[in-house]
Amino acid sequence: MSSSSSSRLSGLDTLRALAIVLVFMNHYLLFVSEGAFGFWGEIGWTGVDLFFALSGYLIGNQIFAALRSEHGFSLPRFYARRFLRTLPSFYAVLALYYLWPAFRGDSALLPLWKFLTFTQNINLTPGTAFSHAWSLCVEEQFYVLLPAVALLIAACRKSLLWAWLAVAASFIVGMLVRAYLWDEYVQVPRGGLGYYKYIYYASWCRFDELVAGVALALLKNYHPAAWTRLTSHGNRSLLAGIAGTALMFYVFLNDHYGYWVTVFGYPALAASFTLLLIAALSPASALYRLRVPGAASLALWSYAIYLLHKQLCILLRPYLQGVGHGADSLTAILASIAASIATGWLLYALVETPFMRLRARYVPATHA
Repeated sequence: MSSSSSSRLSGLDTLRALAIVLVFMNHYLLFVSEGAFGFWGEIGWTGVDLFFALSGYLIGNQIFAALRSEHGFSLPRFYARRFLRTLPSFYAVLALYYLWPAFRGDSALLPLWKFLTFTQNINLTPGTAFSHAWSLCVEEQFYVLLPAVALLIAACRKSLLWAWLAVAASFIVGMLVRAYLWDEYVQVPRGGLGYYKYIYYASWCRFDELVAGVALALLKNYHPAAWTRLTSHGNRSLLAGIAGTALMFYVFLNDHYGYWVTVFGYPALAASFTLLLIAALSPASALYRLRVPGAASLALWSYAIYLLHKQLCILLRPYLQGVGHGADSLTAILASIAASIATGWLLYALVETPFMRLRARYVPATHA
C-alpha cells in the first residue's frame, strides 16, 4: 500500500489515488453513514485489492531490477528500506490507539503483539479497533516472503521457468484454499462472520492478488520483447481493464459471498486491475498521459490517509451531528474528506518524510 515518492508516474499516481478514494467511500458507508456514496461506497472495498496489485508490481519490480543489476539483490537492504518506509507511520498511529483511549472509542483492541508481529489479520473479528490494518499485515507478510522466494528461485537452474510456475501455483492454491474454506466456514447468506475471519482477511486467500502485480514485474524485467509489445497497445489494455473492472464490480455487487465468486472473483478482479496497471505503464496510453489534479498528492499521502481516515471519520460524526450536520450531509462528508487529507498530510510530513530521508541517506537504493 505504500509507494515511493521518488518514482512519479502519473498513471500509477492516478490508480493509487483512486484506490484510497474507493477505500474512503467504503469505510464511510460502513462505519459512518449507510446512505453515503451509494454504489461506490458498496464496492469501495476493492480499493484495497487495487493497492495489492500496485504493491505486487512495485515490490516485484524492485526485487527483479536489483537481481539483474551489477550490485545484485541484498535481502537486509531490502528489508531495511521496506521497514523504514512502512513501520514508522504505522507505529505512530498504533500508539494513538494504545495510548489515547478516546481515539479508539468503544471498540475492542487486540493484544499489542498481534499488531507488532503483523498477525492481526489471522482469524480477525470484524469491528475491532484498527481492524483495517489487516491489509497492512497481508502486505508486510508478503514483503517478508517474496524476496526470500525470489532468491531461492534465482539460485535454481531454469529459474525463470520456476518463477512462472510459482506464479501459476499461487493462483491455483489461492483458489483451492478459498474453495475449501468457503465449504468449511461460510455457506450462509451474506457471508457471515466466517467469510471475513477465514477468507476475506486471510493472507493465504489474498496473496494471489499481489502475485498478479509480481507477474507483471516479472514480465517487464525478463521478457523485454513481450513487454514492449504489450505496452505498445496501452489504450487497448485500458479499455479491457475498465471493462473487466466494471464486470467484476457487477459480479461482486450481485453475489459477493457466493461460492464461485469467492473462488474465482478475486484473481479475476486482480487481472482487471493488472490491465489497468499495464495501461498506466504504457507511454501511448491515455492513462499514462493523464494528469489528474491532486492525484499525485493523494497518491503520496495515501498510506498515511489510509492509516488515519477511518477512525477520524468515526470520531468526527457526533461532533458534526451536534452542530446540525448529519453524517450523510454534504457538509459532513466534505469535512470528513478534508480532515482525512489534512491529518494524512500531517502524518506524512512529520513521520514518514523524516524516515524516508534517513533511508535515502543510510540505505540508498543500489540497483538503479
